[in-house]
Parts: sequence; structure tokens; C-alpha cells
Amino acid sequence: MTIDLQEVADLGPDDRVAFFQRDAGIDEVREDVRAIVERVREEGDVAVREFTSEFDDVEVGNLEITDRCERAYDEVDGETREAIETAAANVREFHRAQVPEDWRREFSEGRELGRRFRPIDRAGVYVPGGTAAYPSSAIMGVVPAVVAGVDHVSVVTPPAEELNPVTLAAIHAAGADAVYSVGGAQAIAALAYGTETVTSVRKIVGPGNRWVTAAKAQVRGDVEIDTLAGPSEVGIVADETADPDLVAAELITQAEHDPNSPVVAVTDDRELAERVVEAVERQVPERTREDVILEALGNDGSAVLHARSMSEAILFTEEYAPEHLVIIAEDDEEILERIDSAGSVFLGPHTPVAAGDYASGTNHVLPTNGNARVTGGLSVETFLRSTTVQRLSREGLAELGDTVTTLAEAEGLEAHAASVRLRLEDDD
Repeated sequence: MTIDLQEVADLGPDDRVAFFQRDAGIDEVREDVRAIVERVREEGDVAVREFTSEFDDVEVGNLEITDRCERAYDEVDGETREAIETAAANVREFHRAQVPEDWRREFSEGRELGRRFRPIDRAGVYVPGGTAAYPSSAIMGVVPAVVAGVDHVSVVTPPAEELNPVTLAAIHAAGADAVYSVGGAQAIAALAYGTETVTSVRKIVGPGNRWVTAAKAQVRGDVEIDTLAGPSEVGIVADETADPDLVAAELITQAEHDPNSPVVAVTDDRELAERVVEAVERQVPERTREDVILEALGNDGSAVLHARSMSEAILFTEEYAPEHLVIIAEDDEEILERIDSAGSVFLGPHTPVAAGDYASGTNHVLPTNGNARVTGGLSVETFLRSTTVQRLSREGLAELGDTVTTLAEAEGLEAHAASVRLRLEDDD
């Protein structure tokens, strides 16, 4: 069997660990990454070039490749360029709708409060390379930063003898200010601390392998990061109306990403569960990345699950908190209302995850490993800071005076109380 069929009610402690305690898998490389980060911090470009030669087997001359991205955009075929521009435009449109407005209003007479939003000045985006090209990740990482108004957006992407021209073209179309041919932990260190060539940034975003993720964990505190992401994952909730071929296709879609990608479908219909397993068996041999898919489907954290009821399926999914949540059911809106923890939701039989991955407009940089319980995906807000603003009249302060001075003195902060009383003394 390509993927296990299990009963939710029969899941034991080890099964629940596999499903609910997913992690980014960085412990094994943490010490090696610490050494890489420290060397890049101390030696700059020299260390970056040495690690690039060692890990990527590429000798890099000029680390900056911004001009190459512009040339790639001009050189890719028209159909590809149009697809890039359409995807970027849709992502741009969706993220512009997220930009918050500054506001200020009077809450009571003489007490005016508000909030304003300003972008960070420098951001870094990691665009993966490796076994597949990811022009979509360039669009998803760079466009929200540009829409937010970040002054300088830097991109790092792993080097290769032949850099993927579509990825380079997408980086240019998204609006990056500077692009560097460097990947892995050394790229994160270069963005965090700067080198002779790479400009340091305030925040680093974007998915990567466990070396990238471990490096983000290492530099966190010296620079802000988005999240510690693990392999891509999906959770599917389906009822008896779902097409088993579509459910199987969604499982396979995410399994295609990474051998460690966990993929789960849960349904209250036993017959559908069995038909999904059969559909997976049929479809996998047709896929180009069959070996990767089979390994992912065979993970302990991958399964087709039968629940005794839709309520049990929903409870499982809420606890699972998937990066991608696909709901193919007659009452999909009702099911959605009962699930709060998911990175991005795909409703109905005509909404594949691939649409969100590339061109619907939503962002595909999303929380994995159950982090959807506490955070959301990459957005314009990722690159913004909020500042509260307040103005009190003398009357407004007088109204608050007793409250403030009483609490200040209760905390033993007499000077705080005095700062209020000084303003409320009679002019005489």
C-alpha cells in the first residue's frame, strides 16, 4: 500500500506524536550551522565563497547577480514572462488589500488615541533552489515587502552552474532591489550580519531546507525572522460527496515537494477513504517525481484517516493545524467555521492548493509544524511596525489622574505619580 489507511479512533501515542508533534528537523545540523554562521559573521565574503564551493560545488565570482535577473526577465519566452507577470499582479493585488490605514480618534473628551503603520527599512528574502526551481517563492516573498513599502529588499538564492532563468526573471518582476547568488546557512548569516557585498537586513523571510531553518533559528534575536518552517504539508477534510481522485491528487501534490512532507486526508466516509487509497496507487506512477512522492507518502505522519463522524474529523484537523487545509465537502463553509488553525484554506472541488501556490493571489509562505495554532502566513503586516499615538488635554489627564497615580504608587513608582500631579497643579 502506497499510503496507510487508519482509524482516527485507533491512533496510539506514537501515532499522535507523528501527526501532532511535527518539527523542522534542525537538531541534527544545529552545531554545524552555528559554526557556519559565526565564520560568515567574522569573515564575510571569504567565508561565503568557501562554503559555497564546499556545499554547492560552485565557484562564485561576483556574489551579486541583480543585473542577471534583469537580463533573464528579458530573455525568457513570452508565455513564461506573461505567467510570471499575471501571478505577480494577482499577489500584488491581494496584498495591497492588506495594507492597514493609520487611524486616530477621540475615545473620551480630551483623550485622543491612534495607531500608525510604517515599514521596516531593509528586508531579506530567501528563494530556494535545489532539486526544483521556485519562481513562485520569489514572488511570494518579495511582493509583500514591496507593497509594504520596504526601502531595500534583498534576495538570496542558491548558486548553480546554470541558474534557473525563470526564477531570476520572477525575482526581477517581483521588484527586488538586490540579488545575491548564495544559499544555505551562509546566505542567512550574510543577510543577518552583512558582508562586503551583501547588505544586512532587519528581517529575513522565506522557506528553505533544514540548514536554512537552523540558521534562521541561530540568528534570531540579532535579526527578526518570519518562522521556522518545516517541509510542506497538507490536511484534507472530505465527505462522501468528494471525488477520490481529487483528494488523492492533493495528497500527491504536497508529497511531491519533499520526502519528509506529511500529507493527511480525513473523512467520515469509509468507502471514500478506501477509494482515495486506490486513487493514490493509480496516480503515483504517472508523476515525474515518483520516488520523492512515495517516500513522503510512506512517512509515519502521512495517512488517509477514517473518522467515526465529521465532528471527529474536524477535531483531528484543528489539532493537526495544517499548513494547507483543503475542504471538499457539501457543507464546506460550515466545516470551515469550526476550524480555526490552518495556514491557508482551499474550499471546494475546484480550488487546488497549486492555485494558491502560484497565482490566485494569496501567499504560499505559511506556518508548518502546527504553528498555524499561533501564527499566520507571510503578509504585508510581516514587514510593518505599528506605533501607538496619544494626545491628552489637561481635562483628559485630570480624568485619568487618580487612576494613574493610585496604580503607580501601588507599584512603588512614585516618580510616575509625580509626573501626573505636576501637570495637574493649579497654575497659581
